[in-house]
Amino acid sequence: MNPDPVRQLDRLIHEKGRLAILSVLAASPELSFTELRNLLEMTDGNLSVHIRTLQEAGYLAVTKSFRKRKPLTTCALTPAGKIAFTQYLDLLEQFVRQTPRPS
Repeated sequence: MNPDPVRQLDRLIHEKGRLAILSVLAASPELSFTELRNLLEMTDGNLSVHIRTLQEAGYLAVTKSFRKRKPLTTCALTPAGKIAFTQYLDLLEQFVRQTPRPS
């Protein structure tokens, strides 16, 4: 078995919480902080840290606005985030394909 695909996995994405965030956002054009928190069952603090990490890496765009005079924070994958997530999935798929199946 060739371990190269696993070694090439983006460690930033590989963390469980960030992988979950990117997976959910890959299926939706954008989600609010509250929607992400509820879907992923994360605490506000934990989600905030992961969002900030992904934003600093250029994988997420975060928009702050107001809806009915209440603050609204939304997140969406950036083009770089979409590429990084797709590459991550491709590498993971390569690894899975080369894994021997039990007889």
